Amino acid sequence: MKKLLERQEEAKVIRKVVGLVILCLVIVIGGTAVGGYLYVNSALKPVDPDNTKPVKVEIPIGSGVSSIGKILEENGIVKNATVFKYYVKFNNEAGFQAGAYDLTPSMTLNEIVNSLKTGKVMRKAEFKITVPEGLQLDQIAEIIAKKTPYKQEEIEKQLNDKKWIEQLKGEYPELITDEILNEDIKRPLEGYLYPATYSFYEKKPSLEAILKKMIGQTNEVLAQYQESIAANGYTTHELLTLSSLIEEEATEKADRGKISSVFYNRIEKDMPLQTDPTVLYALGKHKSRTVYEDLEVDSPYNTYQVKGLPPGPIANAGVSSIEAALQPDDTEYYYFLAASNGSVYYSETLDEHNEKKEKYITNKEE
Repeated sequence: MKKLLERQEEAKVIRKVVGLVILCLVIVIGGTAVGGYLYVNSALKPVDPDNTKPVKVEIPIGSGVSSIGKILEENGIVKNATVFKYYVKFNNEAGFQAGAYDLTPSMTLNEIVNSLKTGKVMRKAEFKITVPEGLQLDQIAEIIAKKTPYKQEEIEKQLNDKKWIEQLKGEYPELITDEILNEDIKRPLEGYLYPATYSFYEKKPSLEAILKKMIGQTNEVLAQYQESIAANGYTTHELLTLSSLIEEEATEKADRGKISSVFYNRIEKDMPLQTDPTVLYALGKHKSRTVYEDLEVDSPYNTYQVKGLPPGPIANAGVSSIEAALQPDDTEYYYFLAASNGSVYYSETLDEHNEKKEKYITNKEE
């Protein structure tokens, strides 16, 4: 009986201990849940409902939801970047636009999202620089010089600065590699300044900031094609090189996919690419046509003399040329020529090509 009573007493103690442990767990879990709920609920509310002072916030081109959330949190517009990200995803929001905004800590998440979706830029750009497709670095430098206090020579010197290029390699490791330092390359960053319109909100941004914005945009654009680049067996540098040839050969009416197919077919047959823009680049001249004596220039860029791709890009390329380089049309063309009317004619044989050249080029000149 005594032992039975002792066991009953022990059981009571154990039940009390277990009950206390369970109660503590419930309190901890419940407290965590309540605390989490209160935290998230607080993060969904404006940072400061009474603060209507505008904060200038810039959303760079190509920013994702996570990076936008971080920018907003750093500028005191939202309380928590992660909560902002999941709020956007939960509500299936998308289509945010780059630009400079005047946002306030009193804005709700819904108001912030609507502002970013409509692209309502409250802050006026001090100036804009438009870089067209198919330009070379000296031409881009000239455009920048006209819009900024920097001289063209100063800009070109920066673009060739080896120390700065080494710095860029660290910042954009997937884009800028040792390939651009090949001794045969005329200009290391040729083809790496993306064609677009860039807005600047400072009266005098640093030259590095201006150029990095253009290089960074190239990095953003190419990031979405990395799998395709790898599947094609190209490096990023080689893709930009091929894209630049397509860009320079394309006319307004040209089908870039067909031009790309000609280059692919020629490379497969171990034929020289024989594209005139590479000759002009080797000569360092900007003119509409080449003459026979131009084709004799001794240069690794002269694709009449050297097979395969030139050492590097010969101009900047837009997304349509980049996509054509990755996805050429399936053709049997090995030749093409551009007529003065902007039309491009394709041929499978040299005889056919010469006939079209006689018809559309030689006779027209006469």
